[in-house]
Amino acid sequence: MTNHPPLVVCEPTRCRLWGLLRIGALLLAAQSWCFAQSVGLPAPRLLTTMPMGGQVGTQVSITITGEHLDDAEELLFSEPKLSATRKLDAAGQPIANQYVVSIAADCPPGLYEARIRTRLGVSSARIFSVGTLPEVTQTPGNTTLEKAQPLAMNSLCNAVMSGRSADFYTFGGRKGQRVLVDCASRGIDSKLEAVVIIADAAGRDRLVERRGGVLDFTVPEDGRYVIKVHELTYRGGPAFYYRLAVQELAAEAVAVRHPATRAVCTASWPPTGLPAEAALAEVEPNNTPQQVQKITLPCDISGRYAQAADVDLFEFAAQQGEVWWIEVASERLGRPTDPNLIVQQVTGTGAEEQLTDVLELTDIPSPVKVSSNGYAYDGPPYNAGSSDILGKLEIKTTGTYRLQLSDLFGGTRTDPQNVYRLIVRRAAPDFAVVAWALHMELRNGDRNAVSKPLSLRGGATMALEVVAVRRDGFDGEIELTMEGLPAGVTACGIKIPAGQSRGIMLVTAASDAPRSFTSATFQGRAIINEIPVTHPCPVASFAWPITDSWSEIPSPRLLADIPVSVSGVDLAPLTIAPAQTTYEAVAGQKLTIPLQLTRRTEFQGATLNLRPICTGMPSVPAFDLTLASESPEVIIDLAALKTPPGDYVLAFHGGAVAKYRHHPEAIAVAEDAKRLAEQTVMSLEAEAQQLAAATATVTPEQKAASDQTAAALAEKQKAAQAALAAASEKLKLATATAEPKDIVDIVVTEPISIRVKPAEAP
Repeated sequence: MTNHPPLVVCEPTRCRLWGLLRIGALLLAAQSWCFAQSVGLPAPRLLTTMPMGGQVGTQVSITITGEHLDDAEELLFSEPKLSATRKLDAAGQPIANQYVVSIAADCPPGLYEARIRTRLGVSSARIFSVGTLPEVTQTPGNTTLEKAQPLAMNSLCNAVMSGRSADFYTFGGRKGQRVLVDCASRGIDSKLEAVVIIADAAGRDRLVERRGGVLDFTVPEDGRYVIKVHELTYRGGPAFYYRLAVQELAAEAVAVRHPATRAVCTASWPPTGLPAEAALAEVEPNNTPQQVQKITLPCDISGRYAQAADVDLFEFAAQQGEVWWIEVASERLGRPTDPNLIVQQVTGTGAEEQLTDVLELTDIPSPVKVSSNGYAYDGPPYNAGSSDILGKLEIKTTGTYRLQLSDLFGGTRTDPQNVYRLIVRRAAPDFAVVAWALHMELRNGDRNAVSKPLSLRGGATMALEVVAVRRDGFDGEIELTMEGLPAGVTACGIKIPAGQSRGIMLVTAASDAPRSFTSATFQGRAIINEIPVTHPCPVASFAWPITDSWSEIPSPRLLADIPVSVSGVDLAPLTIAPAQTTYEAVAGQKLTIPLQLTRRTEFQGATLNLRPICTGMPSVPAFDLTLASESPEVIIDLAALKTPPGDYVLAFHGGAVAKYRHHPEAIAVAEDAKRLAEQTVMSLEAEAQQLAAATATVTPEQKAASDQTAAALAEKQKAAQAALAAASEKLKLATATAEPKDIVDIVVTEPISIRVKPAEAP
């Protein structure tokens, strides 16, 4: 696999509510879809690993859980210096859902993606942490002070929170010792909102942290101290796991937290070519006009909202006609902040000083419309915007200007870790792109937000929505490419047009695509100032599948890599493809595109409403496709659309309810296993009858040996009956699993390339 750098930003804030994407009015009008229907075809999802990480240079035995992990095989990682083998029992047979992970001695500490390769392809990811501290696992029952688990200094514990309880740990400290207690949870895909408390030996609280899971503690007296950990609302269960580290720090050392996953908004950071360290540092105190920090433009400053209600002031001279771009990063650095910036012109001095507002900047808006809360239908569940700042300052009058930077969330809190980066620069036009799988939502209660790994069924096309964050006035078109795909898989990017922010990547697996897996490269390409510019396009996914977002807000994050796999076994219920991949037409005429339908199951309804996915031809109408038609077609009126000559890519998508059978081939396998078990039982019964007949004629001297043989045979029969019962149960489960179920999912046609030629002059 491709070597990817670890994700090493700070524990991110989860302060935003995410909206859910709608796929047009076609889904809202489907009154026949009912609450009992499932949304989305089965996809493999890795949910937990226990433990969730390990120490560099060691081996770790882990147990996994997940959804649709049929025929689980390899455990894969985004870092080649991590490898795994199946854990074996005493007889040398693989133990279900257990693996031994080897962490190379030169594996960089950090966060990596773990995935399982299954019958349906490669699963969604779960974070696997690699650290430098010795690791232990939680002692069951440490939910009282009396049963507190001792932790050695400079060690780490992997644990799972129980509901309606707290976990207790103890450590020994000496007077004056600086101890950092750090609980990683949200930043490693856990649902745990950790509350961490340090108490004295009697359990009396001394220091409490309810927001970030980290405590910087100076030991007041020699003795034993208690760490309490609980969920903010006392929830618990397998999804509420955490990694608790206890470390000694030197008094002057900078506290470094656990690494954490990246929020979707961080895709727009950093700007191209930005140095790792700022050229200047904020100098406190700079909160009053008398203390204002003098700077010259351009500038790159690192600072922090160190005190409650901190307001940092910077002053500079500027000339009429100058244009500057201002960017502030803080939320995108993983901090729970909301920067606010005001620029004022300063005239006069001392008591005669006057300030005139010139510019106020707050958030970086989302490139596409997002919901105002987590429960509406007006936007996607991902937000590439940020509470950080990016905007233009135009100087109308030569003079002195004052820049005021504050945190709208910082009125009452003091946290030196709330850092920011302030950049004032000349225009440097650029862009960033980020993508996520197209999602659907139904009004009838199926409000799911689930991870959608690029695990393709044969004959399926998967659509990824791609959005661009434009920087410093760049307004050009952005081409989208995906390379390094498995055999039988193709990708076609529908570009982001000039002045717009949304494109689509279509990934298609041929119906005969073999079982395969690769790590793909996804990029956006543009021409800026006549120079080709290429940027990676990370993909976002949900940390946890949520079937009902009325009760839980989705938690999306960026992935470290982009695995693409093909099942090689399961096929899409419906494939819609053009009769040929490329069509030509003359501007002003009508273009007829024949379609080929391959139905592999039954569907609800006789028609499928399909809506366009395209750029440059935005007014292509939706149409109803008759599912029983032998020769369906779509007609595009280029005159009505006023389509100019050029090259276009077009696809259609809609929602369909299919009768889906999951893993039907397992029935035949289970039947064979049951048949073999029955034969074994029958064979042993015949052997028992023969032994019984022979026993009637044995001599007293032979009876002991005969009884021993009979006892051994009885044990074999008992085992055979148990095996038969297990085989029967597996067959029953396989049969139930393969029963046709109504599942609603997005159907995307294969892409259609269209070349519109100029009309001939009269």
